Amino acid sequence: MNTPRSSPAPIRVLIDPVTRIEGHAKISIFLDDAGNVADAKFHVVEFRGFEKFCEGRPMWEMPSLTPRVCGICPVSHLLASAKACDAILAVRIPAAAEKLRRLMNLAQIVQSHALSFFHLSAPDFLLGWDRPAAERNLFGLAHADPELARGGIRLRQFGQEIIAALGGRKIHPAWAVPGGVREPLTPAARQPLEAKLPEALAIAQAALQRFREVLTQHRREIQVFGNFPSLFLGLSRPDGLWEHYDGTLRFVDAGGNVLADDLDPARYQDVIAEAVEPGSYLKSPYYKPLGYPDGLYRVGPLARLNVCRRMGSPLADAELDRFRRFGHGAVTSSFLYHYARLIEILASLERIRELLGDPELTSPRLRADAGINKLEGVGASEAPRGTLFHHYHVDEQGLLQRVNLIIATGQNNLAMNRTVAQIARHYIQGASQRIPEPLLNRVEAGIRAYDPCLSCSTHAAGQMPLQLTLFAPSGAVLDQVASS
Repeated sequence: MNTPRSSPAPIRVLIDPVTRIEGHAKISIFLDDAGNVADAKFHVVEFRGFEKFCEGRPMWEMPSLTPRVCGICPVSHLLASAKACDAILAVRIPAAAEKLRRLMNLAQIVQSHALSFFHLSAPDFLLGWDRPAAERNLFGLAHADPELARGGIRLRQFGQEIIAALGGRKIHPAWAVPGGVREPLTPAARQPLEAKLPEALAIAQAALQRFREVLTQHRREIQVFGNFPSLFLGLSRPDGLWEHYDGTLRFVDAGGNVLADDLDPARYQDVIAEAVEPGSYLKSPYYKPLGYPDGLYRVGPLARLNVCRRMGSPLADAELDRFRRFGHGAVTSSFLYHYARLIEILASLERIRELLGDPELTSPRLRADAGINKLEGVGASEAPRGTLFHHYHVDEQGLLQRVNLIIATGQNNLAMNRTVAQIARHYIQGASQRIPEPLLNRVEAGIRAYDPCLSCSTHAAGQMPLQLTLFAPSGAVLDQVASS
């Protein structure tokens, strides 16, 4: 009697960790017997715990605690947390406080997008995918194009200086509070910011011009770097203007059609649910009416530009018109997240210019005082990487009973998995022993397009060494590379 032979295990290529992102993750690529990609997965293996250890803390502390989730986008958590607390107090904050919060959020978008575009991603598409890894980084970019690299540093510095002028520090400012903000912008702090705006605008416009030229060399990447139909989510306004701080939720589909609109962020659970996949601590939110995983949606710069009708400022509106030529309805290529970031930098700088001229920014009326009026509150705002939700349950004394944070990176999780699989299938075909590093870098670059913030999404502790392993169908290790 013959015993049936079991099928050989697929070859597995492990990229561990993904480089030039905020945090630590790995990508597994599974090859079949012919050396073609059967599947690819994005794993986040850091521990998630911030929500749990906030339980029992006074609500009033949350705008100071939650920015510690991340050193890259603390302002995003500061503002979403303060808005959740506003909802528990059941207050409408003073107009000056809202404008000041908006100003800080715009500065956060500028500094975070500058880091992502110039420092983390530009080395790939400006220096070349096949450039040696030791040269394909910020230092290589500074050597090849010192003016562009310097401009990216200056742009990020400008955003950080606004944050420091408002909150007293560039990282983890404890400035927005339940009911408003602590301090206004002083005239002495405003003047140097106004003086630096022309330079920041010139840098953003030069980067956009350079990137438009580069796009002609990357038509293939536009087609295969996460180019698929999906839904897009972002905050919206009734007039269709680009929104980054307030408003209601809007979902659009790949054709640009509005699927759901004017949704109260406090009722996000009516349309968003969270799934958990084995092998990753990163949750996978999805659009509930379509179920899991068909309810895949994307958030962030690409989504916001698909959700809005116009940017609301002349330079950014002209750029948005150029951007939309890449889509039929919505723009669906994740490679164009990079383009969307530059447009949002430009729009943010134009709005910063308007706000800095507003005399209300120096008003002393900055806070609405109240006690605990509701036992539940949701704060939603647009972080650089996408829509961010803070959801708090408190008791009558304001002590937290339950906390839920829905992070932009998590909402992009399903899309990131589909992206790495699409890129891997295109570039890795007929592999046998070793896969060249430039091809694997393209798979990593698909993740970098989303600019994931894994400290935010998993509240991380610890670090892993780089390890890439190639397995034969028999399970034997064909190749392994590791570094500390």
